[in-house]
Amino acid sequence: MSDRRPVVMAVTGASGAPYAVRLVRALAELGQPTWLIVSSHGWRLLDTETGIEDAARLREATGATAWDAHVTLFDDGDRGARPASGSVRTAGMVICPCSMGTLAAIAGGTSRSLVERAADVVLKERRRLVLVPRETPLSAIHLENMLRVTRAGAVVLPASPGFYHRPAQVDELVDFVVARVLDHLDIEHQLGRRWGGGARAR
Repeated sequence: MSDRRPVVMAVTGASGAPYAVRLVRALAELGQPTWLIVSSHGWRLLDTETGIEDAARLREATGATAWDAHVTLFDDGDRGARPASGSVRTAGMVICPCSMGTLAAIAGGTSRSLVERAADVVLKERRRLVLVPRETPLSAIHLENMLRVTRAGAVVLPASPGFYHRPAQVDELVDFVVARVLDHLDIEHQLGRRWGGGARAR
């Protein structure tokens, strides 16, 4: 049994299910205790984009052995669950992908679900909160909400992969974003290649 504090991870209804699945798998494989919350729209997203329709399928897709050892699934409707309490110590939270509706609720301090309440708790306790939006283009409202949560202490980490590592497959683009999330959660990993300098421009 790990003595590491759990990371709270949420999946909401923004396009980007492959990022969510890969991140859950990476956390579990790294032995990081993970408290997972999937909103109703998050489940619909997983089904639409990856064919994962329930918790059993998600467990299989992310590695059953690692899941059983490190992942605990919470109901988004249970606002009294452990991630909702500031007295329960965690290593922070990531919402991947993060819908604009969820981001707006966090920016406004409204806690209508366990995902939103857990994010509110992480901010008030001054812990890490990483939000991974994928929406594009962005309206002025989206940008203002991003500024509000950033000023409150969150990290807005758009799902915008780089190309300096010359990716040849979609999985490499997914890994790029997931690696950046792990970095901001301060979790050591060997996912992807870090920038080591390049040729000078001529």
